[in-house]
Amino acid sequence: MASVSSSPRTVEEIFKDYSARRGGIVRALTDDVDEFYGLCDPEKDNLCLYGHSNETWEVNLPAEEVPPELPEPALGINFARDGMTRRDWLSLIAVHSDCWLLSVAFYLGARLNRNERKRLFSLINDLPTVFEVVTERKPVKDKPTADNGSRSRGSKKRSSDGQVKSTPKLADEGYEEEDDEHSETLCGSCGGNYDADEFWIGCDICERWFHGKCVKITPAKAENIKQYKCPSCTKRNRQ
Repeated sequence: MASVSSSPRTVEEIFKDYSARRGGIVRALTDDVDEFYGLCDPEKDNLCLYGHSNETWEVNLPAEEVPPELPEPALGINFARDGMTRRDWLSLIAVHSDCWLLSVAFYLGARLNRNERKRLFSLINDLPTVFEVVTERKPVKDKPTADNGSRSRGSKKRSSDGQVKSTPKLADEGYEEEDDEHSETLCGSCGGNYDADEFWIGCDICERWFHGKCVKITPAKAENIKQYKCPSCTKRNRQ
């Protein structure tokens, strides 16, 4: 059912395929929701929601061949239709659709290398999920990470006593929390104010914080540092 007319191979081609399939599914669950709801008759056999690479959608039976050409969506989406509120049912379909879209994208990207897979996920992650669109949920405020080539919002590293030390702002805090408590933190090198969208690292000796760029430490390097000493402390220890 979810066939590939011309097999995408590059990151850009796979992302274009993902975006088109996602667009079709979003349309089914929003603009065409009445039509979609009517097609999902619980009296019918196992039905699936497919998004196609031409931005259309389809409710149909799963592919007969085993294994199928592409990963299959969740089976039997129609069976729970009348046992849940319409909103909850659509939210459930949206979650399963997000899982299917990712599985198709990474199935097509099986031959990509590590950096290409990171870039593909970064592109995908810049779009709201189907679930977020359907539930009108406000996405989490962007917190770029080192994995997508952006500046890290924060870093965790181990201090000499074995405990995890974190930057002033952790990446897993709530949707709307602000950075007021760290607004007065200054870089020990340039004296600049704390910026939650930049990568910072703390010295385990003097406990001052520094912009990663000021001390030439990247998030990737920080992961491999058991005890970080800032340039001043390093110089002091050598004297």
